[in-house]
Amino acid sequence: MARRGVPLERILRVRTLQLGLVRAEEAQANERLASETALRERIAQLAANVAPEAERAGAFTLMAAAHYRERLNQSAQAAVARERHAAQGVEQAAQATLEAKRDQTAVEKLIARREAVAAIKEMRALEEAPPNKRVRHDPC
Repeated sequence: MARRGVPLERILRVRTLQLGLVRAEEAQANERLASETALRERIAQLAANVAPEAERAGAFTLMAAAHYRERLNQSAQAAVARERHAAQGVEQAAQATLEAKRDQTAVEKLIARREAVAAIKEMRALEEAPPNKRVRHDPC
């Protein structure tokens, strides 16, 4: 029986390592999402700050502000797309973590079931064993 248990123990170790890797990937995906969200917010702040000033409303100033605003809007659209992609990555990583945890739990349950069956077999073997009467002498 011990020979059959070795593969389950190996599988459990592998599944545990895989779960750790998947959790690390999920953490990285969450960090990527936070980074992309911060970048999008920063670009939105910059776009809000690039507005024409009333006192210096020259044509060149208006053109420059419009140009920078257009570039910032393009960057904001790209940041929104990257943020959306990062959010999808977070969802996929969370799903992968759930699957890895499910796999690890299944192996743990198989090991627990194997140990329970072994314990029951040992109990039955002890019950069926002939009584072992020992003559005990009290200390003299």
